[in-house]
Amino acid sequence: MPANDPLISVVIPAYNAAAYIGPTLDTVFAQTFTNFEVIVVNDGSPETAALESTLAPYRSRIRYIRQENRGPSGARNVAIKDARGSYIAFLDSDDVWLPRHLERQVAMLEADSNLGLVYSNAVHIEDGRAVGVAFDNTPQSLPVDFDALLEERATVNTSSAVALRRAILEAGLFDEQMRRCEDFDLWLRMAYSGVRVTFSREIQIGHRLANGLAASGDLMKQALIQVYEKTAATKALSPKQQAIVREKIRTISTAMQFERAKQHLLEGSFDKSLECLELARASAPSWKLRGAEFGVRSFPRLLQTAYRSHLRGVERRKRARRARSLARAGISGGRIPGFNIPADRPVAL
Repeated sequence: MPANDPLISVVIPAYNAAAYIGPTLDTVFAQTFTNFEVIVVNDGSPETAALESTLAPYRSRIRYIRQENRGPSGARNVAIKDARGSYIAFLDSDDVWLPRHLERQVAMLEADSNLGLVYSNAVHIEDGRAVGVAFDNTPQSLPVDFDALLEERATVNTSSAVALRRAILEAGLFDEQMRRCEDFDLWLRMAYSGVRVTFSREIQIGHRLANGLAASGDLMKQALIQVYEKTAATKALSPKQQAIVREKIRTISTAMQFERAKQHLLEGSFDKSLECLELARASAPSWKLRGAEFGVRSFPRLLQTAYRSHLRGVERRKRARRARSLARAGISGGRIPGFNIPADRPVAL
């Protein structure tokens, strides 16, 4: 690599990102590791004027690409192809990095030349406050190989991921037919091809909840099924791996129908709720589904009231569990020691 080229290329796709990308970039330029370039890709954003106004103070420090909308895969791919760094650091336009994120990730990669991808723990953010710890919701186990990713025993947090650019190119980049779970698809392909992956349990980034494409649980489940189906169709899987894929598709399909049933129940659409429950039970018979189906048939209004009460209890338990997670991580009052979570900046559209 020429001496004047950066070691890392930071890739940030931007779509409807004007309200968040300023604070995001501030955390990039506050990194203790500084040998990087930043590539921001305006992916046909409908608020381009506001986005470019927000980016104006940073334009001398970033490389800015503007293109027609191609989705997150297309935005990341154009940046990766144009990148000058040996490593690609991924960052969504509404997430933030703690100051030593790049320093820590580069140290892991440089300490083991066999590694091709590293990622880290994160805090979840709502309204400028830390509300949970990522690895407490998605447990991680070693080794992070193809089977571990396939079974979701390990889950790569994309905004914390730093990977060899060469390994990403050899795996075929992101699939531009996918608008969700495209990152999971790429990590699977990289691991299948032999790229070694590991993680750090240290909290290094903040991930904003309920923003962007990942906000729709139903669509995410559909996309996850698409990734599993693609993997089964394009990879020479062992019988065990094929069984894992079949079970994952069955489990996700059942969960999707069950979630739809619960949503229809809350909305008072009892016929639709019953239809979804029947579909869920057809793929995965269980006493829980049979009981829910009986309740919707026999006393839907009572079940609706009971379920609303149940949800309030679930939310209380979630808050308590998240508070314990944050306390174990040394985070109190929603604040990370030594780091102020940037608030969203109001943007005039």
